[in-house]
Amino acid sequence: MYQKIDEMYERKRKVELGGGDNRIDAQHKRGKLTARERLDILLDRHSFVELQPFVKHRATNFGMDKLEAPGEGVVTGYGTINGRLVYVFAQDFTVFGGALGEMHAKKITNIMDLAAKNGAPVIGLNDSGGARIQEGVVSLDGYGHIFYRNAIYSGVVPQISVILGPCAGGAVYSPAITDFVFMVEKTSQMFITGPKVIETVTGEKISSEDLGGAGVHSSVSGVAHFTAPREEEVLDEVRRLLGFLPQSHKEETPRVPYHGEPGDWLEDILDAVPTAATKVYDVKKVLQMIVDHYDFLEVQPNFARNIVVGFGRIDGQSVGFIANQPKVMAGGLDIDSSDKLARFIRTCDAFNIPLVTFVDVTGFFPGINQEHGGIIRHGAKILYAYSEATVPKITVITRKAYGGAYVALNSKAIGADVVYAWPNAEIAVMGPEGAAQIIFAKEIEQSDDPAATRQAKIAEYRSAFANPYVAAENGMVDDVIDPRETRKYLKSSLAMLKNKEEHRPRKKHGNIPL
Repeated sequence: MYQKIDEMYERKRKVELGGGDNRIDAQHKRGKLTARERLDILLDRHSFVELQPFVKHRATNFGMDKLEAPGEGVVTGYGTINGRLVYVFAQDFTVFGGALGEMHAKKITNIMDLAAKNGAPVIGLNDSGGARIQEGVVSLDGYGHIFYRNAIYSGVVPQISVILGPCAGGAVYSPAITDFVFMVEKTSQMFITGPKVIETVTGEKISSEDLGGAGVHSSVSGVAHFTAPREEEVLDEVRRLLGFLPQSHKEETPRVPYHGEPGDWLEDILDAVPTAATKVYDVKKVLQMIVDHYDFLEVQPNFARNIVVGFGRIDGQSVGFIANQPKVMAGGLDIDSSDKLARFIRTCDAFNIPLVTFVDVTGFFPGINQEHGGIIRHGAKILYAYSEATVPKITVITRKAYGGAYVALNSKAIGADVVYAWPNAEIAVMGPEGAAQIIFAKEIEQSDDPAATRQAKIAEYRSAFANPYVAAENGMVDDVIDPRETRKYLKSSLAMLKNKEEHRPRKKHGNIPL
């Protein structure tokens, strides 16, 4: 028996060595960690349990029958993060460059199935050049099995992808379906076709980094949700994100006991938000005042910066926050911000995370490019996502709430549970200046002093309509509140809505305007 046990350990050591010392050294020289080193950082100390380490490929073409692939180029198993169960796979770039083959894929799908059955997040550490071409079509079939599970388990358990090297072709579609994508700056790349193929087909010359690096995907394409300069920092951010998420759709988010000062009176918030509707401010400072311990985790901070989305806690409860950013495009809604916002709403709704929306919006951003790019279709996603969501939904109108954008941003009409407004809020079809110019055009034109008349009519319109009280009189605003008590009202409302149940008509599924 001892001989057999020794043989087992020797086999495991061989698997753990992956592609061997030389390839491990090459990985380190690229500034990259190995698959197992990454798991050691991501997971709680000594919590990782490996599954299927002895799986082997069955390929025989192109000399594959003479080549070994320890662990089949991917490390799979389970462990804990802050004591909570997670399932993980980490592609091993030292073995065939992390290329995915038939059995490699089977190891990943096994982990995904276990995660869905047991109701725990699945985290993929991706470092792969794509399909293992020596295996031909069965490697492509392996991708298909992963994509299928990404789709059917979407909304069942959180799925997180961490891009830790060059990922091309089929290797990028699975991360794109998952809930959150992390990338390492200057190290990670994602693209369907690489620079050489693009140059051959279109004649365009571009570097891998400029084509699909972390900077591009976090600010231009919107594929990546989080980035950091080093792998260790990215993996720490994964741990932080999971603290805001439940294990599955069946569970509530974890509560973190709040031991700080109550902080229900926010005197500084009056200085943070100018009363004048045309003055800019940074809404992130407002959100940091609202959440526990100023701990706000922004999602996609560099993409569609006119809208801010992210996670924080109020009295220990995880909350998804949405806010217009007056510093960028006056907080107006455009194509990219509509996509960003709708996706975040649906993610929170899928995982039982209440939504709080801070509204300060002039409208949907005008322009030929926006109209021809489909702002109607993209903006409709916001309406659809809010209407579909059944989690607690609370709105705070801080300054401007005009036109269709007011309706879209979680108004009572599309399902808000509670709507608050600050006393200076202007809720109207459009701004007083534009409205007065249309409604009183003839009077202004025919007056002896058009400029003075125009100002008088603007003031008249603002007094009559551009305030929160008309909306409150009509039940569209539940209360007009002192801004300094915003956190207090949010705490109370979240507690009141704790046991909310809301059901939609039975159907196969809706048809969001993609």
